[in-house]
Amino acid sequence: MPLSKLEVLAPAGDEERLGAALNYGADAVYLGRQQFGMRASPMNFDYEQLVKAVNAAHAKGVKVYLTCNTLPRNNEIPFFERFVKEAVEAGVDALIVADIGLLMLIKKFAPDMEIHISTQTGIVNYVTARELYDMGAKRVVLARELSLDEIAEIRAKTSPDLDIETFVHGAMCVSFSGRCLLSQYLVNRDANRGECAQPCRWGYHLMEEKRPGEFFPVFEDEKGTYILNSKDMCMIDHIDKLAQAGVKSLKIEGRAKSAYYVAVVTNAYRMAVDEYYKDPDNFVLPEWIRDEVFKVSHRKYCNGFFFGTPEESQYYENSGYIRNYDVVAVVEECRDGTVYCSQRNRFFAGDTVELLAPSAKPVEMVLDKLYNEEGEEIETANHAMMNFSFKSDIIFPKGTVIRKATN
Repeated sequence: MPLSKLEVLAPAGDEERLGAALNYGADAVYLGRQQFGMRASPMNFDYEQLVKAVNAAHAKGVKVYLTCNTLPRNNEIPFFERFVKEAVEAGVDALIVADIGLLMLIKKFAPDMEIHISTQTGIVNYVTARELYDMGAKRVVLARELSLDEIAEIRAKTSPDLDIETFVHGAMCVSFSGRCLLSQYLVNRDANRGECAQPCRWGYHLMEEKRPGEFFPVFEDEKGTYILNSKDMCMIDHIDKLAQAGVKSLKIEGRAKSAYYVAVVTNAYRMAVDEYYKDPDNFVLPEWIRDEVFKVSHRKYCNGFFFGTPEESQYYENSGYIRNYDVVAVVEECRDGTVYCSQRNRFFAGDTVELLAPSAKPVEMVLDKLYNEEGEEIETANHAMMNFSFKSDIIFPKGTVIRKATN
């Protein structure tokens, strides 16, 4: 049996994604603000949104971890005190940090704040984990390059009061635990400051210096080769092994992914963890739960480094995603045998869809008839965010996702 209950930790890139994580079973979420986080984009949370997010999460018993895991330069340090104090005021449960200087400043500005050490720090041994614990860390997010055996040794040789967190699902970098300079060199966007342009996903060719303009594929493919393009990580089949290695928190990558992605993957890991605890000694993941992670946009999957040196973890054909389902609507309300929804993508009366509610097996239905807001029968829901309804004897909770296979 594991040392403690596994935590499903979901990404929350903005308020919509936060809502998806909360609805679909996250035990905790991680999010960022405009400064000091590894996702520099117009998304993230301002102070008012942060307060609202923490209140919404805490109302559901969900913890909120705030990222400050960039490697800040001198001119950013004066702004960090306010950042920390606003996190305290908002009620954030922990700060995720990679820089030792920022760790010391958190202890100074907010001595009671829980501190998590980011994967960006590159923790690969128990000595480093011990030292960080002695410096005040409550949790270490281990480097993604560790095997389950190495994680188990770190667990055995550190304080049981130190939590261990690992990434278990999502995109991976060919760089060491996300520390990469490709983007900064090629397009002057610093990956270590949340601005990665993902040049590892680009296609590359060789050019011989005496024959400029003549390009040669690095791999036998006329499109070039994606020599730096890693597959996505997926460990949903191995919840039992993660627990037995002493992992406390299962972290899902994807603050830049869609709300649908957050909902489906969070839901899958929530159900997988719950299934594990029904009989930890004889865990077998039901096929329909495994199928869920293939119903979001994803690259081909692998197990990363958890079972040693990864084999076939690179994908050389292209850098695109596999996408087999589209979200067509979201349930707003069920009343008197009618399901009221808002549209997300066009679909038609007679289409076969799946309805995915939190912690439930998806329900397949043929929507024979659709109705507009006036109750008139319509052939298609073809206007963005339009309201429509259909009849059903099944009651679906608000926020249920309606999706349709693309092939």
